[in-house]
Amino acid sequence: MKLTFLGAAQQVTGSMYLLELDSDYRILIDCGVNMERQNRGKVPFNPFQHFDPKSINVVLLTHAHIDHSGNIPNLYGMGYEGQVVCTTATYQLTRLLLHDSAVLNEKRKKRIQDFKNKDPKRGAKLSTQGLYGTKLADEASDHFFTIAFHQEFRLAVGVSVKFFPTGHLLGAANILLTVEEGGKKKTILFSGDVGRKNYPLLPGPITLPQVDYMLCETTYAGREHQAEALPETILEDVIRRTCVDKPGRLIIPAFSAGRTQTVLYLLNKLASEGRLPSIKVFVDSPLAIDSTKTYEKFPKLLNEEAQRFLRENDELFDFENLVYVKDAKQSRQIDNYYEPCIILSAAGMMEGGRIQHHIRQNISNNYCTIFIVGYNAEGTLGRQLMNKRQQIEMKGKSYDVECQVEVTDAFSGHASHSELVEFVGQQSPEKLKCLFLVHGEHDNMLKFKQELQNRGYANVEVPGLGQTYEL
Repeated sequence: MKLTFLGAAQQVTGSMYLLELDSDYRILIDCGVNMERQNRGKVPFNPFQHFDPKSINVVLLTHAHIDHSGNIPNLYGMGYEGQVVCTTATYQLTRLLLHDSAVLNEKRKKRIQDFKNKDPKRGAKLSTQGLYGTKLADEASDHFFTIAFHQEFRLAVGVSVKFFPTGHLLGAANILLTVEEGGKKKTILFSGDVGRKNYPLLPGPITLPQVDYMLCETTYAGREHQAEALPETILEDVIRRTCVDKPGRLIIPAFSAGRTQTVLYLLNKLASEGRLPSIKVFVDSPLAIDSTKTYEKFPKLLNEEAQRFLRENDELFDFENLVYVKDAKQSRQIDNYYEPCIILSAAGMMEGGRIQHHIRQNISNNYCTIFIVGYNAEGTLGRQLMNKRQQIEMKGKSYDVECQVEVTDAFSGHASHSELVEFVGQQSPEKLKCLFLVHGEHDNMLKFKQELQNRGYANVEVPGLGQTYEL
């Protein structure tokens, strides 16, 4: 049995792992997009350079985020004919995210083609490879197969899978594979993204069984979450300082699936307690609106506090002065709203979507605060703002950063260093044959590896891209 690391190897995004059994049965775990901007354009598009998509028997998906799911349509476009197995909530969110990505791809393809027509020489350097459209995205979504948490499902002779809740995002799972080969049983755990304890809306990761091999994400390895106050207290404070004391506008870039629902839930809590000022809250993302409806379909997947709040208040996300912005015209009209307000828009890393318009319109407004509440990969616009850049470039134009930029990790859906240590600590150092660290920044992975070795985990690997291990 061989395990090859095809993404999120010594970097955070692009999760993709290939497990090849002795029987030639091939399992792809996650099929994500590499969102690290500095890697874009350096090599031709081919996320499947290490294998033939037609040779894959099944895809297992940990959760819906694009850095785990975003290349699934391309997989089908290059000949894959099997199914994608995941939880029902993951399917619902992934279907929305892939369609949204496809719409953006189609717009980008048109811009590239227009540029090629205007300047063929410079345009020759631009490629539309991998920019799948809505037809392929929707066709791929038709091949999903869903199973419940904790339900053991047989994939093939001697191969079974089980999904365990891990928090982080609605429907997100740790995936346990059990393989019997040559009279021996082997177990491999793929962590996906590990959620946090006591996080708004979602329960924390559950205790997992002992396994032989484990892949562990390391997004926050080497770091603890710095925020000491509760997320709703931090949110209340920045709203007061930005929208009441000045008064100005608060812009919150947030992932449409996951982070937006967390912020809306906390705003609703503040409103129910009389702690939210009487100001407009604009949710400017069609995908966020649809994702919020999906969250409302699965109340039993939420934590006890959220379920109790729902019973007592009837609504998880809806409150007075909440405005859902459905089309681009309404989005632009927000520019003409001069009262204090909150604008919650996507994308979270600010690399596309309507959030870019709001940033361009407000980046030089010293009455505005951009409140960054999520992880931003190296090279992204979000990371530039987090790093206090005094000037940024958007769509070929430079902008002076005169607004306030605040950052918090209180809303992070990823386990911190100590929580990751606890997560790994469920596994016996004597019984765990090998631990692979993935989905993290390389230097922090090495720090995490050293601590785990100090705790008795002898075989800890930090795989490189394309590296293969015999299990």
